[in-house]
Amino acid sequence: MKITDHLKNAKSTLFSFEILPPLKGQSLKELLEGIEPLMEFKPPFVDVTYHREEYIYKKHPNGLLEKVSTKKRPGTVGICAAIMNRFHVDAVPHLLCGGFSKEETENALIDLNFIGVENVLALRGDAPKTEGKFIPEKNGHHFASELVDQIIRMNQGKYLHEETETSFHTNFCVGVAGYPEKHFEAPSMKFDLKYLKEKVDRGAEYIVTQMFFDNEKFFEFERNVRAAGIDVPIIPGLKPITTLSQITMLPRTFFLDLPDALTDELLKCKTNAEVKEIGIEWAIQQSKELVKAGVPSLHFYTMSKAEATYKIAKEVF
Repeated sequence: MKITDHLKNAKSTLFSFEILPPLKGQSLKELLEGIEPLMEFKPPFVDVTYHREEYIYKKHPNGLLEKVSTKKRPGTVGICAAIMNRFHVDAVPHLLCGGFSKEETENALIDLNFIGVENVLALRGDAPKTEGKFIPEKNGHHFASELVDQIIRMNQGKYLHEETETSFHTNFCVGVAGYPEKHFEAPSMKFDLKYLKEKVDRGAEYIVTQMFFDNEKFFEFERNVRAAGIDVPIIPGLKPITTLSQITMLPRTFFLDLPDALTDELLKCKTNAEVKEIGIEWAIQQSKELVKAGVPSLHFYTMSKAEATYKIAKEVF
């Protein structure tokens, strides 16, 4: 079922979450068993991230450097198939501009359509750690809006190298990302919303936000989105803070702020256990306020670890 249909048919706020494909050496069985407790809260869909290739430079005895491709988290398509088969919920794979040519994107969408996936989240993706800025793949997309356009064209039976429209139409519901504290590359929120609207105008049907820790920033974002003429559902993304290192890592990595009230409490902590307790309680209060405001779903970034999200959901749903 399409995400938009799940949201339309829901009588109350839904529960959903995102997982990471396992690192090399970890098994699919471990991943599925790890998220199984969250099925108690009847998520209608589960997002599965995609991590592009990265590169390392291997030094040879002669002093020359060889650029070697590495892929730490394989298996997004297979994981989607396994989730749908095991739990009978919809899987939402992430599709990236970065690391994909248009031909590779088309092939991935054909594979996803073949296994029965009906939803995708279209993202530009970040630059590799070894590069200072995003550089598209040769014959790839520069922006998520272009990726959305390719997916919608396939829904219309229009393929890259077909001279005429084919009878083979895909039927994907396309989601895109929104940033309550704006994308770090955008010079202003107005500029950021302009590009969000372009993604929706090209066919995106719902928005999932970047994580945030201040609900007022989400509510302001929601008002600005509506004022910009965007009327698709907006799903807030949440993540509980669970370790001391995340106090500085999350703001640095995701370009977001932590509220003073939360920061003050976290900085008193001496152990990760204390941090986790505060992070979970903060996320519970965030969740309850968002549910009261009538958001369509609460979407949790679990990093494939269910414990903290389970405790939150137990108090909210």
